[in-house]
Amino acid sequence: MKIFAIGLNYDAHNKEMKRTFESDEPVLFMKPDTALLKDGKPFMLPDFSKEMHYETEIVIKINRLGKNIAMQFAHRYYDEITVGIDFTARDLQQKLKERGLPWEISKSFDNSAAIGKFIPKSEIEEIQNLNFHLDINGKTVQQGNTQDMIYSVDKIISYISIFFTLKIGDLIFTGTPSGIGPVAINDHLQGYIEDRKLLDFKVK
Repeated sequence: MKIFAIGLNYDAHNKEMKRTFESDEPVLFMKPDTALLKDGKPFMLPDFSKEMHYETEIVIKINRLGKNIAMQFAHRYYDEITVGIDFTARDLQQKLKERGLPWEISKSFDNSAAIGKFIPKSEIEEIQNLNFHLDINGKTVQQGNTQDMIYSVDKIISYISIFFTLKIGDLIFTGTPSGIGPVAINDHLQGYIEDRKLLDFKVK
């Protein structure tokens, strides 16, 4: 099982991070399977970071084998969706960027890819007009709508399949909107697609 993630896929988030971004292709990175956090298990704050940020994202699950997938057929390659958190060690990421070094360890460490309960895509009216949000301790801290994506879900699937063979069970984190922020011990995170709570866990 592979975990793919898309960076810089919402203009508002790019502005939030003070990044100028012009490209005809998605920004792609990967996480190992050891990054997966599921079933409501707690997220344990690691010792190597003092600034751990949440990034709320729509996550899709691949349901068939695919390579060099045409964009018009990409919708056939997933049938489940959820909300997830791409945890980022922001202080570590910044330090690595300043030195011009790869920043994978700030994004791909153990348990850095939290996912909620998957629901069938058939229960979603329109994948590119989908509201989602994250509550921490009962307060909404981040929200977005997939219509604001720079690259659509179908475009992302098609692009990834140029370089990697997609297999059943692979996950794709599709990017985060604006509103990222820190987490602390005892925080209670709950993620929603529309009014459906799919993600629920605590920080320890």
